[in-house]
Amino acid sequence: MKISCKEASSICDKSQYKEASWWDILKLRIHLSYCKVCRGYSKKNSELTSLCDRAGLTMLSEDDKEKMKQDLEEKR
Repeated sequence: MKISCKEASSICDKSQYKEASWWDILKLRIHLSYCKVCRGYSKKNSELTSLCDRAGLTMLSEDDKEKMKQDLEEKR
């Protein structure tokens, strides 16, 4: 059940995007209960997510990404 800090940070990132399973979240919470460094990382990650949400940031759609890629290719 014990996980490494590297795995904890990966789960923390997945959790930020709601891609972590309940089992991963449980493992992360246990890890955070004894790892001060990862608790700090998790806190900063949560703050970043909150700031992005409040700023109303959105991702590009797949169509917009493809158009941007084509535009860049044409300019080469």
